[in-house]
Amino acid sequence: MGLFSFIKNAGKKLGIGDDDSPPDAATVEKELASHDLGTKDVKVEVVDDKVALKGVVEDQSIFEKAVVAVGNTLGISAVEASDLKVAEGAAAPAPAKAPVFYTVKKGDNLWKIAEAQYGKGKGAKHTVIFEANKPMLTHPDKIYPGQVLRIPDLDAV
Repeated sequence: MGLFSFIKNAGKKLGIGDDDSPPDAATVEKELASHDLGTKDVKVEVVDDKVALKGVVEDQSIFEKAVVAVGNTLGISAVEASDLKVAEGAAAPAPAKAPVFYTVKKGDNLWKIAEAQYGKGKGAKHTVIFEANKPMLTHPDKIYPGQVLRIPDLDAV
């Protein structure tokens, strides 16, 4: 676990210009910092269209949000996070647990995604998915095809 795929031509555009070439490391690091997730000790490297995240984050949710925040960037096709560790109060940082991500398809909404991920009749849990993807999501209706969302475990919420 550690390499996460994204759709290169879907996502937030950073910088200026018309192409979907990947942004540089400083731009991606600035975008990650703008979400104020607690990633000040995370280093970003960009090689071709892949981002590598290195460092330590406080918990699993920050790990997942960091991956999603940089992966949902126009021009990025993958995020390598095997060198991104989770502190979780341990004496030594540990590898992160395998997260659950969902790639939005045309016609999706958070209710449909919640029912698909949590089971029929659990669409009302869409708020859990929305909250888990803040601050990258600013409104429950503002999702787009190709965007990758983190799907939290209901038992952990």
